[in-house]
Amino acid sequence: MTILGAIVRFIVSALVLMVVGLLVPGFDRLSFTSALLAAVVIAVIGWVVEALFGGKMSPYGRGIVGFLVGVAVIYAAQWFVPGMHVTLLGAILASLVIGLIDLFIPGSLKGSMMGGGRRSERRDD
Repeated sequence: MTILGAIVRFIVSALVLMVVGLLVPGFDRLSFTSALLAAVVIAVIGWVVEALFGGKMSPYGRGIVGFLVGVAVIYAAQWFVPGMHVTLLGAILASLVIGLIDLFIPGSLKGSMMGGGRRSERRDD
C-alpha cells in the first residue's frame, strides 16, 4: 500500500465513523479530527490484535469472531480518542453498520481504489 493509499483509507474510515455517529445510538457524533484519530487508533489496535492472535482474530476478518473483535476494538478505542464515547450497545451496532458498509465495498475493490491492489504474476498462455 502506498502512502497515498493509506491516507485515503484513513479519510474514508473517518467519514464512515462520522456517519456511524449520526446513525447509531450510543455512539457519539465525532468531529472530523476525532474521527480521523479514531480511525488511526482502531487500525493500530486491530493490527496489535492481528499480530497477537493471527488473521482469524482480526476485526477485519469475516464471521462472528471478526465481528466480536470489531466490537471490542471500537469500544476500546474510546479510551484513546478524546471526545469519543461509545456504549457497549453502540459498539455492537457500530460494528454491525461498519460490517454492512464493508459488504458493499469488496476488499479487492478497496485495495485497487486505495492503490494496494495485488497484481497476478501468472500470465494466461
